[in-house]
Amino acid sequence: MPSLNINGTPTEFDVPDDMPLLWVLRDVAGLTGTKFGCGVALCGACTIHLDGQAVRSCVTPVSAAAGKKIVTIEAVGNDSVGARVQSAWRQIDVVQCGYCQSGQIMSATALLSANAKPSDADIDNAMSGNICRCGTYGRIKAAIKIAASAPVAPSAAPATPGAAS
Repeated sequence: MPSLNINGTPTEFDVPDDMPLLWVLRDVAGLTGTKFGCGVALCGACTIHLDGQAVRSCVTPVSAAAGKKIVTIEAVGNDSVGARVQSAWRQIDVVQCGYCQSGQIMSATALLSANAKPSDADIDNAMSGNICRCGTYGRIKAAIKIAASAPVAPSAAPATPGAAS
C-alpha cells in the first residue's frame, strides 16, 4: 500500500504498486485537474511535480512516487512561482480549449523554479514535451516570460510566539 504525499497531505491508497500515478490521482484521489492525453508520455497533459521535477504521471508507477512530494495543478498556485505562472496565464488569456493547460502550467512552473530567468532556448527545451493542439505556443512562451519578470512576493516569516512586532 503506497504512502503518498499529495499536495502536502500524506495519504495511503490500496492500489497495485504498478498502477500509473495518473490513475491514482484522478480515479482514486479525485484530483481530476491532471489530464490523460496519450498514455505514453508524449503529450505532457499528465504532467505533475515529483520532488519539484516535472514528470509524466501516465507512465510513472505509483511505487516510484512513494515517499516523494507530489504536487498537482490543484496546488501549484500555493507556491509563489506557480502563482506567478497562473497569473501570467490569466493575464494574457493563454487558454483556448484548455485541455493541455494543466500540464503546460506544471512544466512552466518547474522551469521557472529551476531557472528564474530562462532564455528562449531554455523555454523551448523545457516545454518541448507539451503539446497544444490549439497552437497557443506563442501565448505560452509570452506567459512564461511575464511570470519570469514578475516581482517575487517576499516570504512571510512565521510569527514567533512572544516576539515583539
